[in-house]
Amino acid sequence: MRRNRLPRPILRNPVHLLACGLGSGAAPVAPGTFGTLAALPLWWFLAPLPVASYLAITAILFAVGIWLCDRTARDFGVPDHGGIVWDEWVGLLVTLAGAPQAWQWGVAGFLLFRLFDILKPWPIRWLDRRVKGGFGIMVDDLLAGLFGWVVLQLLARWL
Repeated sequence: MRRNRLPRPILRNPVHLLACGLGSGAAPVAPGTFGTLAALPLWWFLAPLPVASYLAITAILFAVGIWLCDRTARDFGVPDHGGIVWDEWVGLLVTLAGAPQAWQWGVAGFLLFRLFDILKPWPIRWLDRRVKGGFGIMVDDLLAGLFGWVVLQLLARWL
């Protein structure tokens, strides 16, 4: 199976459907980018919550993601299938934690998260290569999200 090609029955399996970002990970090119775009409405919905509630939900989504991604990767027979984008959803939520609910901040957070997720500066690449399973799928995007959050917060202070 090619890395970006998803098995057809993902729409019938709720675990696969969630792990693949409600189908957004099925994009034939750049599934991580499309998956991250698909997470923007979730951020828009969660953004008005108090920061503590937003972070608690994000932490729950991270914990659930460990199981979802591990199960889906095992079912697909690929350690970190490109179509699994739940990790991108959580990473984007981390980057946008506490950001004002405005489209400009959503775009900035999207671009920053994708930048760090694609470039994988140390220690993100190190974790990506060494930590396996569902936790491994999730943790590098968590860290990319934290990198993006730091830069977004610095931008917010300067602007």
